[in-house]
Amino acid sequence: MTATSANGALSTNRLDRRKARTRQALVDAAVRLIAEGRGERASVQEITEAADIGFGSFYNHFESKEQLFETASSEVLERWAQVLDRACVGISDPAEVLSHSLRISARLGCTHPDVGGFITGAGLDLLDAPGGLAPRALRDIQAGQVAGQFTVREAGVALGAVAGGLIGLLRMHQSDPARVDETAVNELAEACLRLLGLPAAKAKRLAGLPLPATEPWQTPR
Repeated sequence: MTATSANGALSTNRLDRRKARTRQALVDAAVRLIAEGRGERASVQEITEAADIGFGSFYNHFESKEQLFETASSEVLERWAQVLDRACVGISDPAEVLSHSLRISARLGCTHPDVGGFITGAGLDLLDAPGGLAPRALRDIQAGQVAGQFTVREAGVALGAVAGGLIGLLRMHQSDPARVDETAVNELAEACLRLLGLPAAKAKRLAGLPLPATEPWQTPR
């Protein structure tokens, strides 16, 4: 490679990194705005100011704010779902996987408030997301049905009930953190497992198991 071509490659790499940083800044700003409940009302100007980039740079990456918010939702939900997947690796019992995933997510108000705020800001629209938390939870509910552990007839209805419980607890933490402790989190998981048809004794036992470790999460800047 000649000196000229090498310099050209370095310049291209720097440009690509700068574009990637700008795009990520926009996505992170969108996550914060949704978490603050301002996603639907935010203008492109407000988004670029939150991202600390120039107004014109927005349209180099996204056609509209709707496309940005859709991308932000997809990325943050998929990233968190992958954290849960890795935390539950090696666990074969779908009821235990669901319990762990629900309890870890119910603690987001304390452990990862940006993600917890994002989930409450998005609300039940999360159920329509093609990736992320909802498809994983539906997968675990259906696996529990196949295994004969969950007796609930309609998995989609059960998913809505579980999602509503999670969002409700996260909202409660936002308004009154003192009310949401480990006991409240475990009680939510136990109630959801019983709703799905798990026997009371097993639901209580699974909801009280030690939680697996989760990897560090890089919250938006």
